[in-house]
Amino acid sequence: MTRVPELAERHLPDPGWPVAKPFWDGCRAGELRIPRCERCTRWVWYPAPACPDCGGERHAWTATSGRARLFTWVTVHRAFLPGYRVPYVTALVELVEDPRVRLATYLRDVPASGLRAGMPVEVVFESVTEHLTLPAFRCVR
Repeated sequence: MTRVPELAERHLPDPGWPVAKPFWDGCRAGELRIPRCERCTRWVWYPAPACPDCGGERHAWTATSGRARLFTWVTVHRAFLPGYRVPYVTALVELVEDPRVRLATYLRDVPASGLRAGMPVEVVFESVTEHLTLPAFRCVR
């Protein structure tokens, strides 16, 4: 897990928010946890009160493999807020467990050869504060 102190200057999520607390607890433990419907086993992201497939209301926060594919990305060259070093890449990635699960994230270790849709990525965790660890993804070489 990488410690990234400059990230603490940004507007950050609240890891104590009850709806997403299991997600943030998982990140602190080095796991990418996503809720999974206990009735039909569909991954449900963003957390919702009911499964969009079967309507099930019970979900188990389940660790994923942390592997995904790059769906789309944007390279940001101008910082609009303090605390952001440019350039940086924001991305949407699809989990290999279920491509319907798309996470908005940062992309690290971008190869000099560039990016392409569908390329494999994996989760990395960046410790920001004592209570907050953010997931990001890096390209798999």
